[in-house]
Amino acid sequence: MTDMGPVLVVTNLDDPTTDLVIDELHGRGVPVVRFDSGDFPATLSIAATLTSNGIEGTLTTPTRTADLSRVRSLYYRRPSGFAFPHLDDQTARFAVTQARYGIGGVLASLPGCQYVNHPHRIGDAEFKPSGLAVAAACGFRLPRTAITSDPDTARAFVKAHGPVLYKPLSTPLYRIDGVSCTVEVREVTADEIDDSVSGTVHLFQQRIDKTGDVRVTVMGDHVFCVRIDSDLLDWRTDYARLRYGVVQPPSGVLESLHAYLDHFRLVFGAFDFAVDRRGQWWFLECNPSGQWAWLEPETGLPMVAAMADLLERKTTCTTKK
Repeated sequence: MTDMGPVLVVTNLDDPTTDLVIDELHGRGVPVVRFDSGDFPATLSIAATLTSNGIEGTLTTPTRTADLSRVRSLYYRRPSGFAFPHLDDQTARFAVTQARYGIGGVLASLPGCQYVNHPHRIGDAEFKPSGLAVAAACGFRLPRTAITSDPDTARAFVKAHGPVLYKPLSTPLYRIDGVSCTVEVREVTADEIDDSVSGTVHLFQQRIDKTGDVRVTVMGDHVFCVRIDSDLLDWRTDYARLRYGVVQPPSGVLESLHAYLDHFRLVFGAFDFAVDRRGQWWFLECNPSGQWAWLEPETGLPMVAAMADLLERKTTCTTKK
């Protein structure tokens, strides 16, 4: 692509990470078209045709129009999703489906576009069992893990491999008395497991006797490793108690990181590791849409610039679809 056009940014209105990246791109003179799928059809429209050259046409917001045949890259972050509140339930379900497969299909098929990340690849990588299986195949060290709906299996796993943590397999919106909450990661004992486990699938994982955590953020060719120290089981529950330090990965980890991303055809990933008392890194998960911008002011790492490099296509990272 010699005559590169804009960067498309797909996210919701309240996304400070994206704000920083867009400011950096604007400072470089790179055109950006930002939108949220929730803007459709009120303030977002699309007019696309399929030709022998692929997708052609335009995507239009109140302030920008993007030529779909010239999109430089697409930064897929955290869109709010399609909604048609003015329609009855049945008609709205039909409209959401058409928008998802229509607009979503077009955005997933842009010629010459670099995706960060491709939305279909994000979907593949968000399945935790898949991620753990691939991590093992890529050479990462993994805690013992059970995924089950059987109470006896869960109790036997806890007895054999305790201490054991319960972790949600996914984290959809969860409200208690109208307040948004998160399902906490916590230690469980065998006598806490009852027949209600059979109601759905659960993930149980051996607890690592850790001295700290590491967040590794990969942006194309750039790899940033930050150790996070605290006295917390899950450091994401209280950012005020965290301490940060830039570290180097152990031997073999860089190769495993890239092998993991190559498997899922991702160019960005936010990896979490637990570090045990021997200094060994234990793979916990990789979020293909993870947060990272709060680490730059804590460490001085040039992460915003690295993401802008990737979207501007200044890196040598291969386009992945």
